[in-house]
Amino acid sequence: MKRSSNRILVTHAGALPQPGELREMVLTKSRRQPYEKETFARRLKSAVADVVNQQTDCGIDIVNDGELGKTNFTTYVRERLGGFEERPPKPDDQPAVIFGRDMVEFREYFDRPGEAVRGRHARQFFCTAPLTYAGHDAVKMDIDNFRAALQGVDVEEAFLPAVAPGTIEHWMKNEYYPNDEAYVYAIAEAMREEYKAIVDAGFILQIDDPDLADAWQMNPGMSTAQYRKFAELRIDALNHALRDLPLERIRFHMCWGSYHGPHKYDIPLRDIVDIILKVRAQAYSIEASNPCHEHEWRVWEETKLPAGKILVPGVAGHFSDFIEHPELIAERLVKYAKLMGRENVIAGTDCGLGPRVGHPRIAWAKFAAMAQGARLATRQLWGH
Repeated sequence: MKRSSNRILVTHAGALPQPGELREMVLTKSRRQPYEKETFARRLKSAVADVVNQQTDCGIDIVNDGELGKTNFTTYVRERLGGFEERPPKPDDQPAVIFGRDMVEFREYFDRPGEAVRGRHARQFFCTAPLTYAGHDAVKMDIDNFRAALQGVDVEEAFLPAVAPGTIEHWMKNEYYPNDEAYVYAIAEAMREEYKAIVDAGFILQIDDPDLADAWQMNPGMSTAQYRKFAELRIDALNHALRDLPLERIRFHMCWGSYHGPHKYDIPLRDIVDIILKVRAQAYSIEASNPCHEHEWRVWEETKLPAGKILVPGVAGHFSDFIEHPELIAERLVKYAKLMGRENVIAGTDCGLGPRVGHPRIAWAKFAAMAQGARLATRQLWGH
């Protein structure tokens, strides 16, 4: 994995703006409704080529395919796993919401008329048989489209994201395996095929695991000690899936859930940072720029980044449509570089900006500001 050896490199967390007509095609496909496969394949391939060029035009060094062929970074797996079925939840099933602790205090906020987030994570998918990986054709399409898009394009590195077992677990209820451990390890073993395919294709594998942190909100009855045990099991399963894959080809992304809301009861970084660093990865992409988590850079004064590792702090965020000033981004990057060593820091985003800011042009403006901020930080850190 490339390091910031003579300048601060720039990347992002994954999801980029989808063209409107492609978005409709992806949704139609995910709903298992009839669609024109050849038309979809052509449009997706051209959109991936466009989005790679847009990234380089903005100054992003480490690019991806924008996750353009996916509904979102979690539910795309419904098309790639076998062994589950979709049906209405049972009457006593409660939605697993990523703002469960916040909702206790701010229920009126989440009960507002027209509020769309409340049922977003309702469990309507049920594991009813041994889990298998069924996404071979889909991941091959991802790889082939991305490889074609990169032809003749000058980038430092390229990555493809895939979701972690612990995050998958929260939208697919277990009705087959005897316990949580057996279930999450079964998910890990199935998803290993996707992880391995990405690495074998020569790309960096990014593991997306927002539920490492936001499952704290989903389980409001847990103590910190109980939650740490819960999280460690899921990281052990992830590492099982990553076994034997080259560590230098893996990066790990986590955040505290991308919903727009209070986030008052997010678990503190200091309570899980050691668990994050157990992930078998070379780089760690961590939300770090919004008003609930920007102060947590101080955690790294107490917790040293292990030798050989890279930190990708979020220096631009999805929490608002404000475009961060390049000088503020530079200030954030210099702060981390002085703590970690400049070669161990890469500029990143808190989460995927594409579906989470008000307009695609705002997302791209944020990326351009981030690249400009990285250049300013480089000038301060290297003098050029």
